[in-house]
Amino acid sequence: MATPRQKTAARQNIKKARKVQSRRAHGESIPKRSRGLSTRQENRMPRSTFAFPKERKEPLNDARHVRNAIARFDQVEGVSDAERDAAWRRIRAAARKYGVEVTARGWRQLMKGGRTGRSRSRSR
Repeated sequence: MATPRQKTAARQNIKKARKVQSRRAHGESIPKRSRGLSTRQENRMPRSTFAFPKERKEPLNDARHVRNAIARFDQVEGVSDAERDAAWRRIRAAARKYGVEVTARGWRQLMKGGRTGRSRSRSR
């Protein structure tokens, strides 16, 4: 449940976003604040750039995205352990390439406390 403070903040954010969107629609040049990938950029990336290529999840094109892929590893659903093994190898290779330090010894360490980790503990 969201608190009243969170709801107020969300309403203000939506109001700001609508205002900026309207100004852009009327021709004003307002730069985007996000440094992330646009949908177009992500769709143009080859599958080999993703940790989970079949699902096209977790791009590994720079150090920031590699760190994000590690942080969100436990949130990817609907993949087998073999796919997770392969994704972890791709993440480790990308981490070496971009100089990202990985402290986890394996992907199973990342699963503790995540959505997938909870469902695994129930099934055992």
